[in-house]
Order: sequence, then C-alpha cells, then structure tokens
Amino acid sequence: MNSYSTTPPPSRPWWKTTPALLGLLALVALIGALSPALGLLVMIAVMVAVWILPAWRWYTRLGATVGAFFLLLIGAGLSGRLENDGTGKSEAGAQDAKPADVANAGDTPSPAASKTLDFADYTGRPLHEAEKAAHSAGLAPDRHDAADEDRTVVMRSGWTVCFQKADTAARTIDFAAVKTGEPCPEKDGGPLPWPMTPDLVGDTYNTAVEKLDQAGIDLDRVTLDDVYLDIGTPTAAEAAEKGDKWRVCFQTPDEDTKVTSSTTVRLDLGKWTDADLVQGCPSAKDTTYKIPANDPAHNDSASDNSTGGGGSADDDPSSSGGSTDSSGGVVHPGSYCSPPGATGVTKKGTPMVCGPGSDGRDRWHS
Repeated sequence: MNSYSTTPPPSRPWWKTTPALLGLLALVALIGALSPALGLLVMIAVMVAVWILPAWRWYTRLGATVGAFFLLLIGAGLSGRLENDGTGKSEAGAQDAKPADVANAGDTPSPAASKTLDFADYTGRPLHEAEKAAHSAGLAPDRHDAADEDRTVVMRSGWTVCFQKADTAARTIDFAAVKTGEPCPEKDGGPLPWPMTPDLVGDTYNTAVEKLDQAGIDLDRVTLDDVYLDIGTPTAAEAAEKGDKWRVCFQTPDEDTKVTSSTTVRLDLGKWTDADLVQGCPSAKDTTYKIPANDPAHNDSASDNSTGGGGSADDDPSSSGGSTDSSGGVVHPGSYCSPPGATGVTKKGTPMVCGPGSDGRDRWHS
C-alpha cells in the first residue's frame, strides 16, 4: 500500500479567498462614492480583513491597505463631483427661469427677492456671521477691504461689515469690511476717518475729557501719569473727582495726530490749588518736586543752614529736634524721591528712606 495520502488539502472558505478580498477593495470605492463616512468604515473593516484573513505576504497586505485608502479617496471625489454637478444644474435652472420671472413681474420686485435682501443685510456685524447668513440665503459671498488700503481679508471673525452689494440675478453678494475696532469710511474704498487728538495742554482734566469725547476718542484708550517726582499718579476716578484741580501738563501724542486702533493717549497731570507752593507745570517731566522740602537739593541746603536758622520747622524737622540724618525733609510715604538712599521723616515723625518701590521707581518708604 502506498504510504502517501492522495487526499487534497481542505479548501479555504470563499470569504477568505483572494477574489473575495479584492471585491471588498472595490466595494470601498463604490460605497465611498455614495457616502464618504460609510466608505471610511468599510475601508477600516477591509484593512482588518486584509491583515487577518488571507495568507498573503506582508508587503502584499501593505499594498492592499494603501490601495483601499486611495480607492476611498477616489470614491469621495466622485461623490463631491456628483453633488457639485447636481447643484450646478439646479442653480443653472433657477437662473434660466429668473429672466422670465422678472419679465412677468415688471419693475416690482418679488416678495422672495425682497426677503433675501433683507435677510442678508448684515452691515455692522462680524464678517464671518454675514457670510454664513449669505450661504443660508443661497448667495455666494465675496469680500474686500472697505478702506483705501486694499488689505487682504484674513481671519474674517476679526473684520466688520461696512457696506454690501448683492446681485440677486447672479445670486452673489460682496461685503466691504474693515478690521474690528476701525471706523467705517464714508464710502466704499474711502480713507478710514480716524479721530485726531485735540490740544489738551493747559486744560483741566474735566475739560480734557470733554474734548476727547467730542473728538470721538474712547476714554479707555487714555492713560494717566503724574509730572512730579513726589506725587503719585491718580486713577481716572480720582482725577475725575477733582477734575478742576488736575491739569494737563503734557500729552502724547501731540495735537492733530491720528488715533488709530493701536494708539494710546497719555495725559501727564499736575495738581495744585491756591495754597500750594508750586502752582504750574514743570518745564519737563520727572524733574520738579511739587513740595520743595522733598527735593534732596533743597534738603541739603536746609541742613547746611539749619544752625544759622535758615530753615523753618515745617521745611526742616532737624531744626526742631527731629530727624538728624543727611536729608531731614518732610516726605510723603509712597511718593517719588531722589536720590536713592536719601532719608526723611513724615509729618508724624516716622523715619523714611528713598528706595525702589514695587514699580521699580524710587519712592519714600519706612
């Protein structure tokens, strides 16, 4: 008897054969053309089957995987082309029917056309919202810079619609926009009407605020600073509370300068009343002490003359048995001072020293 068996090996199930898997690969393209999302799921299933079921070599499986991916892309492309062709035919049919409708209607616009124009009126709104509304109304939107600067419109959420022009026959609408925060020009393609800084030097704070408001400058763009080394900067609320006593000594930028979206207006303020020794703006910023006794040069001179009775008790506490340090002037805690290391006392007799404060500038502190 022959010891070798002649019984053929058992056949593989049909769904594990090469033709069956090739058919699944073709199915990826077909389903992808009908539904890209469903085609993606089928492609994933086919890729799993390729790596598990057939007795293929690894490079054959890899090739089949790449092929499945490209078949899905082809199917998705066919799906998009079919949709575009259908949309184009529908729009073409609507446009072909439009002239007849207009001819029958005469000069009176149809209710549907009026509704579209009203719905697409988005002047003053963000550009991306306007374009979304135009799409919903069946219009193809376009955009351009409303100013004479011819800038490229990017980041549509950062632009605001100033003007619009719709063509109902072509089903298009063109938006003219400016960057958010910019003023709209008087007409499309015109210059941006930026406000100009008024002359504020010498005005009280109240008068300066009124001029800025009349010029169209937002007060949120205004910052305040002081002009004296020994007087702190007021807040807007503090300056407004005594707006007739604070006065503008310097301004930045100068008069008749455009205030754009990136411009900050700075007012350097001085404050005085009839009782103050200094009742005017200094010739330059950060060079003058409102209270002369806080000036180190004055204090040094007062110390030199204290034995001869050259200073008063108010100006030089050392003459009345107060501080005996090198400066010896009456100072105010937190006020600016110079030079670093100078010493003084408050009206209550608390010793103070001139040194860097939290803002990096020299101030009096204990």
